[in-house]
Order: sequence, then structure tokens, then C-alpha cells
Amino acid sequence: MRITSSVTSVSWIPSEAITGPVRLPMDVGVGHYDDPPPDQLGDVGTFVAADRCRFANELAAWVEVDDAGRISDAGYAGAGHVGPTSMRLLGRTLAIPGVAYPLLQAEPEIHPDRVRFVQTAGGRTGVPMPRPVRRPPFVRVTSPTAWTTLACTIHSDGAVEHEVVDASPFPRHWIYGGDARLVAKSGYIDFQTWAEANVGDHTPWGESSTAEALVTEVETALERELSLHIMRAGERPELRRLAVGELLTRQGEPGSELFLLLDGVVVVEVDDQPLAELGPGSIVGERAVLEGGVRTATLRATTPVRVAVARGDQLDPAALTELASGHRREEQPS
Repeated sequence: MRITSSVTSVSWIPSEAITGPVRLPMDVGVGHYDDPPPDQLGDVGTFVAADRCRFANELAAWVEVDDAGRISDAGYAGAGHVGPTSMRLLGRTLAIPGVAYPLLQAEPEIHPDRVRFVQTAGGRTGVPMPRPVRRPPFVRVTSPTAWTTLACTIHSDGAVEHEVVDASPFPRHWIYGGDARLVAKSGYIDFQTWAEANVGDHTPWGESSTAEALVTEVETALERELSLHIMRAGERPELRRLAVGELLTRQGEPGSELFLLLDGVVVVEVDDQPLAELGPGSIVGERAVLEGGVRTATLRATTPVRVAVARGDQLDPAALTELASGHRREEQPS
């Protein structure tokens, strides 16, 4: 019997994610940011070729299980995808092909009851990106390398586990499971480190890679709907930044604002006990709006964090009530 599964990462550039002088092409409309990928992913190659994202790592694998329930064979069936970069020059749109790096597939780790597959895919855009870097020759013209390293473990009983082993700190990476549904996201993007450090030997195709994959759970469909309202409906939201260790809210203090996490990770603490970690797309603070204006939890930044601020009266009270019903983490069994 053959069992197949897959895990896919889609790498894309969120709005306002690029910093410093190299963001000028984005600001003047020569380059472009990407719209968020969908919750359900279709054909990966078609999606990348249409310039909907920059890179994709499609780890697909299979195992053969004999009549005794033992694994007899296994193999890869996926691919890496690097898309074009669309640029507008003199009223024309040019599609500049990206540069794909060799697909790295580790030898399958075969055990009697499971197989673990590990695959790295990535590359760089074909558009030059002159910038200073941290090591000789201290200046680079070609764009930095972007990648993800994914793992998929298939068990003989059909159970499957996915893991993001390693990833470049830029751009944003979204993770899709075997049913092509969004299941996780990279929690923090760091454009400056990516631009200055991820070159040459300091990538999976060189001698070392020191990137840490920080992945958070996907926000709810309601949070996605409300986040679009915060960012695109009416007035432009105030943006705030927090350093590592700074508090977004403190339990017991008054508060009437809502926060949409745009980038970074916060830990939720109640009575000084950590209960959960939240990443991009999460909306927090609604319980204070609904429950007397007092913060019910402390939210502490574990990475640099960027949030959009909204007033409670900007959102439908019924939607906030529904959102709050899923945020009573102190009432949930540990």
C-alpha cells in the first residue's frame, strides 16, 4: 500500500515589510508587495508562475507499506519553485525570472514504522539589490537568498507530522498541510538581517545556516475578516513597534484599544503564567473592550513586534464577542 503526503511553504513579501533605501522601488511603484496567499492553495507551480508569491517549497513524499505493516520503500515527489518578479518601467510591465538553487533532499530516514523526509528549496530574485553586507566583499549586488527547510514524517498507519526546520528571516513564509490548507506562519520577519547576512556560505547551499524557524499557529477566519476591516476600511490605523520584552498590555490595567499583530510574536500571560504564543494575524485586546475596560492578560513581546491599533467601536460588537469566546485561555484546561 502506498501512502502519500505533502507540506508546502509559500514565501511572499507583505506590505511595508522592506526597510531602508532598497525599499525605494516599492515606494515609487516599480516593484510590488504581494497580496496575502489564500487559505486554500491550488496548484503550486501555477500560483508561483503567476507572480502571486516569490518562492515555494513543495515537499511531497510517499512510502510503501507491506502486508505486515512494515515500510518497504520510500521516496520524494516534490519540487522547489521560484517565480518571476514583475516590475513596471516606462509604462510597461516586465517579468524578470528568478534564480532557483538546487533542490536539497536529505536521504529519507527509514524506520520500520515511519520515514522522515527533509527538503530545502529556495533561490533569489533576478532583480539586482545593491546593499552593504557584514562580511567581505562588504557590498553585494545580487539579491539575498530566501529558503525554507521542511520536514515530513509519514507513519505506516497513515499518520503524518510536518515541521519547519529552518527558514530565511525574510520574506514571510506560510505553511500548507497535505490537504493544501493553511496551517502555520512564520512569526517574525527581519529584512535587515536577511539583506546583510544571508549570502554566500551562510545559507543551506554553503557551509552553514544559522536561521531559526519561528512558526506560529494560523489565526481564525474571523480574525482574518476583522484584520481586513482594520487595515483597509476607513481611517488608516496607528502603527506601533515593541522591542523584545516590552509589554503590549498589562493584566489589570485599563485599556480600550484593540491590536492586530502585523509581525512578531507575543506571549500571553495570566497571573504571571504563560498560556500561549500569538503571531501575525492575531487580534488581541477585545476582552477589555467588552468586559469593563480592564486588561485580562499581559502580552509580552518575545521578538520585535509591529501592531496596528484600532478602537473598539470600529468593529462589530457581535464579532468581538465571538472572538473573545475563543480567547478565554485561563479557563481552558492545561
